Amino acid sequence: MTTFEPEHLPRRAIKRRLPRPSEIRPLLKFRQPRFDVREHRLATAHTIDDLRTIARRRTPRPVFDYVDGAAEQEISIGRARRAFENVELHPRVLQDVTEVDPATTVLGGQSALPLVLAPTGFTRMMHHEGEIAVARAAARAGIPYVLSTMGTTDLEDVRDCAPSARQWFQLYLWKDRAASEALVERAAQAGYEALVLTVDTPIGGARMRDVRNGLTIPPTLTVRTLAGIAVRPSWWLNLLTTEPLQFAALNNFDGTVEELIGTMFDPSLTVADLRWLRGLWPGKLIVKGIQSVADAKEMAASGVDALVLSNHGGRQLDRAPTPLELLPRVVDAVGDDCEVILDTGVRTGADLVAARALGASAAMVGRAYLYGLMAAGEQGVDRAIEILSAEYTRTLRLLGVKRTDEINADHASLRGLG
Repeated sequence: MTTFEPEHLPRRAIKRRLPRPSEIRPLLKFRQPRFDVREHRLATAHTIDDLRTIARRRTPRPVFDYVDGAAEQEISIGRARRAFENVELHPRVLQDVTEVDPATTVLGGQSALPLVLAPTGFTRMMHHEGEIAVARAAARAGIPYVLSTMGTTDLEDVRDCAPSARQWFQLYLWKDRAASEALVERAAQAGYEALVLTVDTPIGGARMRDVRNGLTIPPTLTVRTLAGIAVRPSWWLNLLTTEPLQFAALNNFDGTVEELIGTMFDPSLTVADLRWLRGLWPGKLIVKGIQSVADAKEMAASGVDALVLSNHGGRQLDRAPTPLELLPRVVDAVGDDCEVILDTGVRTGADLVAARALGASAAMVGRAYLYGLMAAGEQGVDRAIEILSAEYTRTLRLLGVKRTDEINADHASLRGLG
């Protein structure tokens, strides 16, 4: 048999000609002009990391670092992200996924996604629209939003901006239990659906970016910050021409950040205080900050409705357990006694799928939507949710899954952990 090497094959001449106008016309694609400045800014945001890049350009460094940073060497938050990167998804093929339903039930109510917008402090510092923007975006998306005790908008005002939405209130039990009781009563009267007690803050974590940046809340006008005004003039203009920052839990507070944390965080908190709160609060009760199987079992036995596995986004104890890796063991330990929600490190829709597959009913995000808020206010939060929703739905289809409630342990595993 005779074989021919490629160079022995005869060459065929390529004829050239001028293209016809009818052939060029379909190739011409011009973007429609965008007259909305925020819409134009968000046009290049296709992922949460894109929003992060825009946010970094839009906000002063101390503000961006407050959101982006974590405690001490930032080991915990790095491990949390790597855990999600270590997830292996297991698709099934030849499944009809023409239509998929991303909705599910979270804490006994309908949610358009297995997603909850987490409580974040000082939110109006990130963007002057603050918690109102986040609450409205969550309401449009049909997902729950948790207002923080250290939020910067009155809790009744946040509730009134979206009265039909699912809103939860996050609580730090103060040393002054009478003041805590009054705050719980305010949340109940305002119609908050659930109370989220944070338990991983006996003291504040050492957030070194904030220390190095000299962050104060609200930001003070020093030589350094005055120089920042020239770099980020629109942010400073919004800060200085809107209502002064106030706290959701306090009508007035004139102390420093350290004094505020000393008021908010109580190192003497015990399970007895949780039981006291359970008797006081009439609605759903969630405990946030669980980092061990033993604590999960103890909290479940105390009659709470849900646990949030969280190391506070890596912002408290560095080298804390990684929530995603802990998740399957906690779910096995508490069984049907209470719901389990995952927090820390969630950055994509595929992360939501992984959390659901490993046993969580939903996942919380904080930084993800704050990047959107810093990038473009309320529209930026909308965009962050849109990105997570699109990624989540696409991942369902690629897995061959039609409904959120069909996701199970067969669909994901942690590489090296089984």
